[in-house]
Amino acid sequence: MGDLTNPGSDDPLAPTSNFGVSPAPRPSRPPMGGGAGGGAGRYGEELHSVTIRARQRTFYIDLKQSSSGKFLKISEKSRGGQKTTIIFDIEDLPAFIAALNEMQTKL
Repeated sequence: MGDLTNPGSDDPLAPTSNFGVSPAPRPSRPPMGGGAGGGAGRYGEELHSVTIRARQRTFYIDLKQSSSGKFLKISEKSRGGQKTTIIFDIEDLPAFIAALNEMQTKL
């Protein structure tokens, strides 16, 4: 997938404009204040969650829903406590799965 690279950057991990990622993590949905909707958190109501413990990091994959629809929130927490989060619309999930499957073939 050629669109996963950022040819204008020396940093291979730099965000690309293809995914609408900005340098500072921010939600793609307006924060939910927890008012009507019963149990809605800062980014919406949690529908399902998976935790992956890998070496010195923990990854959290959360399927959530807000008034705008469903989305995925993926967070990484390092042993030092640093946390990084990305949020994307559920409609983009097949593109992420395809990219991860492609990466797996390169191992």
